[in-house]
Amino acid sequence: MTGLLLPLLVVVPIVAATLPIALGLKYENVGWPVAAVTTLGLTGLVAAVATQVYAGGGGFNHELGGFAPPVGIELVADELSAAVLVLVALVSLLTLVFSRVAGPRGNAFHSGYLLLTGGLMGVVLTGDLFNMFVFLEIVGLTTYALIAADRSGASAYASLKYLVLGTVGASLYLVGVGYVFLATGTLNMLDLQSSIAAVGYTDPLVQAGYAFIVAGFALKIALFPVHTWQPDAYQHAPDAVSTFVAALVSTAGAYALIRVTYTVFTVDFLAANEAITTGVLVVSGVSILAGSALAAMQSDLKRMFAYSSVAQFGMIAAAVALANETALLGALIHLVGHGLLKFGLFLAVGLIALGYGVQRLDQLPSFAREAPYTAGAIAVLGLALVGIPPSIGFLGKWYIAVGAVEVSAAGGGFAGIGIAMVIFISTLFTLAYVARIIERFYFAGVGLPGGGHGDDHAEGHGSDHDAHDDAAVADGGRDGVGLPEPLPGAPTAWGVPDRVPTAAFVVLLGTTLAAVALGFAGFGFYDAFDPFISEVFA
Repeated sequence: MTGLLLPLLVVVPIVAATLPIALGLKYENVGWPVAAVTTLGLTGLVAAVATQVYAGGGGFNHELGGFAPPVGIELVADELSAAVLVLVALVSLLTLVFSRVAGPRGNAFHSGYLLLTGGLMGVVLTGDLFNMFVFLEIVGLTTYALIAADRSGASAYASLKYLVLGTVGASLYLVGVGYVFLATGTLNMLDLQSSIAAVGYTDPLVQAGYAFIVAGFALKIALFPVHTWQPDAYQHAPDAVSTFVAALVSTAGAYALIRVTYTVFTVDFLAANEAITTGVLVVSGVSILAGSALAAMQSDLKRMFAYSSVAQFGMIAAAVALANETALLGALIHLVGHGLLKFGLFLAVGLIALGYGVQRLDQLPSFAREAPYTAGAIAVLGLALVGIPPSIGFLGKWYIAVGAVEVSAAGGGFAGIGIAMVIFISTLFTLAYVARIIERFYFAGVGLPGGGHGDDHAEGHGSDHDAHDDAAVADGGRDGVGLPEPLPGAPTAWGVPDRVPTAAFVVLLGTTLAAVALGFAGFGFYDAFDPFISEVFA
């Protein structure tokens, strides 16, 4: 009976995605309630799956239609997939809180949102290489549409760019799957594991298959130099869409890279193909440095954190190629932690854009005087992104760097030390741009230049300040110097204009506290992921 939870996690959001469009023929604004109820139900189902995996005896699977693999298709939940499922469910649910006030609000948007959620669930649960392609395409196609949801020229261009590069990535992945199928005659992941071992890890078809698959994932994850879709997509998408996409879409691609590498090809394949692993390490190292350096050069906050993701996912890709237990543990922690941090940071950036019209560094002088709590949350999340302990950002980087040093100490040459040095340099770059933000918040000149442009921003990003009418004050400040007058009817507290919706601010506060609290959970993560890691390196 437990196994039925897995197909429900995929089917429910995909079927529910039809309801906002269908019901919208008769009822207006029905999308948000449908999405909220569906996502709340998914969160309950994910909680049941996670309880079964972590407290009920380990992973389990479901054979669709009763057909056993390798002929049939199966969905699988284990220690890795359960953790990513929890991230997807929570971010999906909490994003709705923000989109309620920030928009987009149309029924079409909520249909796309539910379809994207179902695609992400499918990527995480599938045990079949071809069906992973299907779910990745669902994720890609819905992301294209959501990026262009505010119908501006810039978002349309960003969406088209993502469409082109994402299609190339999907095509490369599918070519790789084709090579692997030609070599083995199967597509089931566990069956492929034994079939590839039987064919031989140095078989040209197997090598070509993995190379094409990794190239496809590099585009999906946005590794340098095939990262160019990501900054435009994150910057020009509506704020709620940026929050959702930045936290989950590339995370799903990185999850898929880890799953395919270790469940299908295994560490023995990596050990037998040093040229491939060296190539991945070189690309990952360049991505870490380039992403960090480019982020430090940005003045737009969303674009800055987009380039940051290029560096962070480079660390995960490097950890995968290192094929070391400690580095893999770091990659798994960083996979979840980075998703949490980017959700919080893009949510915070969206909130200050919605309430204050602030989008760029030059608009931040003394912003902490206007919004001390929101500014404080951004500062804490930024320091967690740097890797300042205690934070989940520190845990992931630490284990990846330690694993890299272990590889070199075990005779792996300079590659491991090189990755550790690159991570250290990247951390310095990250500290540089996060310090710029903090300096602007707390130590720059008084007031917001230009008198704030909250309404202009709202108009350009699909936001609607009328949604604040029933929101309570969640942020404090001085006396509104340099800011527009409070909206008519907007509640005030302590004489301060209401600028940050309470519910969304509570989500931001909870995310910030979680990012710090999880920094103390190193042993907990080890216990949670140890069964998966032990099986990989058995």
